[in-house]
Amino acid sequence: MGSAVAERARDCKHEMEHSSLHSQIKLYVEAWDVLGACKVEEAIREKYSLDNLSDALKKLKITATDSTADSLEGCLDCLLQALAQNNMETSEKIQKSGVLQVFASLLTPQSSCTAKVANIIAEVARNEFMRNPCVDAGLIPPLVQLLNCKDQEVLLQTGRALGNICYDSHTLQSQLINMGVIPTLVKLLGIHCQNAALTEMCLVAFGNLAELESSKEQFAYTNIAEELVKLFKKQIEHDKKEMIFEVLAPLAENDVIKLQLVEAGLVECLLEIVQKTVDSDKEDDIAELKTASDLMVLLLLGDESMQKLFEGGKGSVFQRVLSWIPSNSHQLQLAGALAIANFARNDGNCIHMVDNGIVQKLMDLLDRHVEDGNVTVQHAALSALRNLAIPVVNKAKMLSAGVAEAVLKFLRSEMPPVQFKLLGTLRMLIDAQAEAAEQLGKNVKLVERLVEWCEAKDHAGVMGESNRLLSALIRHSKSKDVIRTIVQSGGIKHLVTMATSEHVIMQNEALVALALIAALELVTAEKDLENAQLVQILHRLLSDDRSAPEIKYNSMVLICALIGSEPLQKEVESMAFLEVVSKLRSHENKTVAQQASLTEQRLAVES
Repeated sequence: MGSAVAERARDCKHEMEHSSLHSQIKLYVEAWDVLGACKVEEAIREKYSLDNLSDALKKLKITATDSTADSLEGCLDCLLQALAQNNMETSEKIQKSGVLQVFASLLTPQSSCTAKVANIIAEVARNEFMRNPCVDAGLIPPLVQLLNCKDQEVLLQTGRALGNICYDSHTLQSQLINMGVIPTLVKLLGIHCQNAALTEMCLVAFGNLAELESSKEQFAYTNIAEELVKLFKKQIEHDKKEMIFEVLAPLAENDVIKLQLVEAGLVECLLEIVQKTVDSDKEDDIAELKTASDLMVLLLLGDESMQKLFEGGKGSVFQRVLSWIPSNSHQLQLAGALAIANFARNDGNCIHMVDNGIVQKLMDLLDRHVEDGNVTVQHAALSALRNLAIPVVNKAKMLSAGVAEAVLKFLRSEMPPVQFKLLGTLRMLIDAQAEAAEQLGKNVKLVERLVEWCEAKDHAGVMGESNRLLSALIRHSKSKDVIRTIVQSGGIKHLVTMATSEHVIMQNEALVALALIAALELVTAEKDLENAQLVQILHRLLSDDRSAPEIKYNSMVLICALIGSEPLQKEVESMAFLEVVSKLRSHENKTVAQQASLTEQRLAVES
């Protein structure tokens, strides 16, 4: 009937296009009658379908335990058909009927209906409002048991059902992990790797579960790395590779799995992708290049995996990564610089790389990004240089190579990540390098920029590093010229504020720098020290029982230096320092106790 009505409606439309106005009006009326008939037929079909659904639900609830497989299958087919027509409404009816509890008893490997039951559960669990009822009906335990089944259709529908029930719920996903699904799914992937649908189901499950930290330990005890790499090597389509990448990325955050992936040959796959896609302008290839190179960098974050790939600086992987730095691809430049920064995580690697010319490659890369450069590349290259500058033997070599000058070109950058790495690199370079510290400390543009960044309250990292570099310039140069430059640029107040930092190392660096200022250029800095209320801060530090021993010691050294200034001495006298210091003579730390005695004598003489 339906096809005949629809055909007549089409005939009406055709006749209208070739008729007079009077005839068209007549045909419009006829067409409306035809369309009305269609709606009536549709309503009849819907009522018939709903009646069938209601009957099927009643039948299932009453006779599920002792019905024949054929009659059960008919009921289940009816439910699947109704779900296909209107999933949400049918799901509501299934919930209200109480048939979900019946499904738990039907989920057995022996039943021929199991795949259909699991399929129905998968379909209803697509609706968020149905997930808790599925859990409450006790469907998860029998579904988990079915993952040990050999029937591929049952496995597929079971995986879908569990995935939909637990979708976006870390609590339920954790429950699955505790029930041991991870080793089972990894085993399934190995056994059924020829079944595309089952493979995809496993990958989706891995992608969801791998986001949870608790899953990674379990994954590490399976051969997931081997299975994924094996699967990856077979893939040609971009979408399939992308799906595997989405599993690899969270798994590769675990150091044990990083090493397993390296040993399984993932790096060779990634390098091959880079080689194939680097010159392509296709969207898929560009995305693949980014994913592969990012994953490569992630693998290098593990100490063992990084060292295995470095191979004493002679490894083929390390050599390939070096070739990325001069590449014309920003993505490869970025990945290359980040990889070097990761290789530069121990002194031996850093010394080898500096001796073999890596510094010049990084400076050339930075040079390409000075004017309107790529911020991520700038940040990565500066990160690599900072790490390379940590070993003492590298500092002078890198300074001679012109690294400080190369880094200073980015002084005008307004990007906090670049500013942060720039500051860290300079601070590493001048550590125990008096000449370089003096040269940089007399650079007015640099010092003025540091003073400006010391007030960058929105960027705590930049603010902290600026303070630390100001202090380092004084501590390593011990130069009057540097102190004068910092005083003239308004840096003293920031060093005084730094002495109140919550980080002991920063407090200490500030106090040592301030002691050098007081010893070398007290007259020049006197007014600024007074305005910054240094004496009051020192009194607070000495009175506070929570202050670390080195803070108390350096505060007393500084007090002794400050009393060489008449206005500062008056402040010291007015604040009863003698009382505070005398208590410290019995401090448990001998160095503090000795300095307290010396300070007390000095204060007594001056008063």
